[in-house]
Formats: sequence, structure tokens, C-alpha cells
Amino acid sequence: MQDGNVVVIGGGYAGVRLAKRLDATARVTLVDRKEVFFHRIASLRAGVRPDWSVTPVIPYDRLLRNGRVAVGKVVRVDTAERQVVLATGERLPYDVVVIATGADYPEPARFSGTTAEEAVKSFSAHQRKIATAGHVLVVGGGPSGVELSAEIRLARPDARVTLAHSGPALLHSTGSARAGRKARAWLESHDVEVRLDAFMSPGNDFGTYRDAHGRMVDADLSFWATGTTPNTLWLRLGGHGDWLNPAGHVKVDRTLRVGGHPDVFAVGDVNDATELKITPAALAQADLAAWNIRGYLQNSGRHRKEPRFYRPIHRTPLIVPFGPADGVTMVPVPGGETAVLGGRTTTLAKAKTLMTPYMRRQLGYTAA
Repeated sequence: MQDGNVVVIGGGYAGVRLAKRLDATARVTLVDRKEVFFHRIASLRAGVRPDWSVTPVIPYDRLLRNGRVAVGKVVRVDTAERQVVLATGERLPYDVVVIATGADYPEPARFSGTTAEEAVKSFSAHQRKIATAGHVLVVGGGPSGVELSAEIRLARPDARVTLAHSGPALLHSTGSARAGRKARAWLESHDVEVRLDAFMSPGNDFGTYRDAHGRMVDADLSFWATGTTPNTLWLRLGGHGDWLNPAGHVKVDRTLRVGGHPDVFAVGDVNDATELKITPAALAQADLAAWNIRGYLQNSGRHRKEPRFYRPIHRTPLIVPFGPADGVTMVPVPGGETAVLGGRTTTLAKAKTLMTPYMRRQLGYTAA
């Protein structure tokens, strides 16, 4: 028995998980502007290594047994008529709508276009640029900047690679000084120049960059791993700017609902439920929202499900690969401390496969 129409806007990690969780109990429509799922965790390596070009692209066609995936751009949520409006003019009726549009990442961790072919073409362009660059500058010493710098160094041992970070230590946002030291030691042992306290901006001439101290850097190619932007401009343009906080995230309550709208949920990177924008948090939110949506759709009788409250994840394992065979893993332990594990654990947990077999299984494909 299917209990209502659920429209999930956005086919990233949270959207896919939620749609799959509800597929047996609701009439699910997953809407995404892309024709395929984008496994972003594998995108940094795909932007560097040709043999990984197609890895981040997984079709949606095996995700849902009962529901459907609609390719299109959502322009508005019509709460009066309870319809999701697409750019084509098509309207999708809903009993529950879920905003799961995620966040936009800097290149190369970005899906360019709407088809698998366009994504692969974009990765190939990055690979060619990296293959011919004499000096590559990576700006941002968080997990993505460190991972990308390592991938570039391993692919181009003959090139000059510089990692510039505005903070006092690499990975400082993780709270683990030891992990930052291990990352810096690995990079410097592989001849990556690490510049700390170096807030970068483009210089006056093409290919030049300047830090906060006025020091210049000349580079053939640059990547800016300096954060993400929530994909919510469409909500503001569609008349729902009041749903957003100053940073552009969707404001949600503890049940992951948009305030004042019991039939509107938001999950994953797009909401303000937690500052920790990582895949485990998105998946946890999707599971909790699925429970609350089922309870909302089945809200009659003695066996009504009480809503569950989301508890923001502040401490969770964090894995930063240094290529496919090394890296650092941070694991919270009792007492507020963090255990830092090395290459073997990181390789087995993430670095070798970048969780690709897991995500392929999630979308109904074999792990290979």
C-alpha cells in the first residue's frame, strides 16, 4: 500500500537515500537536473586521473522499484496548490515535498552539464590541463584541498604543486592538530609546497596570485577548495526567501521540516541542521526524515508514529585520503579526544575505492 505522493527535489546522497527508503510505502518521484547520480566523493580523483573519468557517474535507472526519476529543473514549490513546478511547466502534485538540492562545490568536484557524457568531458578537460601545467596552485587546506593536492602530486610528480591555506594549520577546521601535521608531513615529503596563513586572491596579471602578505605566486592552473554554496537560489527566486537563513541554507526544525509547513522537509547539505556538511550527516538526516514522512502520511489510528528529532552530528569519523594508498583518519573517542589513524585504515575505509562500490550498491548496481 502506498500512502501518498512524495516529491524529492535533488538526487544527491540525501535525496537518493530518502527516495529509496520511501519507495515501498509512497508514490515517490525523484527530480534532478542530471540524468545520472554524481558520486562526488570520487570526483577529485576523476578530475586528475583519466582511468577514473567515468567512476563518479552512476545511472538512476535501478534506484527505485515503484517510483520514478524525472529529469528536469525545479523552479518553484507551490505550497498553495501543493505542486512542484518544473521549468518545462510540468507540475508534480505532492503530499510531501523534500528539498535535497545539496550544495555547489568548486571545480573539479562539480557536475558540469546534465548528462554523463558532459561530466566525463569536463573531467577530461581538467586532466589535460593538469597534465600540461608546470605549476598547479590549490587554495584551501581543508580535507578537499589536501586530498586534491595529493592526487595532483601523484599524477604529476614532475610538476610544481603549491597548497595555500588561510589558516594556521592544515585541516584546522577538524580540530585535530595531529591530523594536520600528518597531512603537512606527507605533502612536504612529496615536494608539495605548503603555505600557511596565506589568504589568496587573484593578482593583477593573468596566472598570478597574491596572498594577504603581498607575496606573489605564479601558477599555470589553480583550484579553489574553499567551501561550498547551498543550492537554494531557486527557492529565493521562487518566492521562498523566508525559508532561508543568511547563509542561504533552508531553516528546519528538529524534525527536519521547514517551519510552518508540516509537509515540507529539507535534508542534507541544503539545510541548517548541522554545520558538519559531510555524507554521513546527510544519510542520517535522510533516514530520520523518511521515518517522519511515513508517520505524517499514516497519521491516523492508534498506531500513529511519533516524530523523531534530529540530533546534529558534531563528532564523526573523518577520512582524508592522500591518493589511493595513504591518508589520515580521525575517529572521535570518549572524553572529547580524537584518535588519528594512518594509511592502512584510511586505504581500507576510503582511499582505495572512494566508497564507489557502496554507492553503486545503493543505486542497484553491482559493486564493480
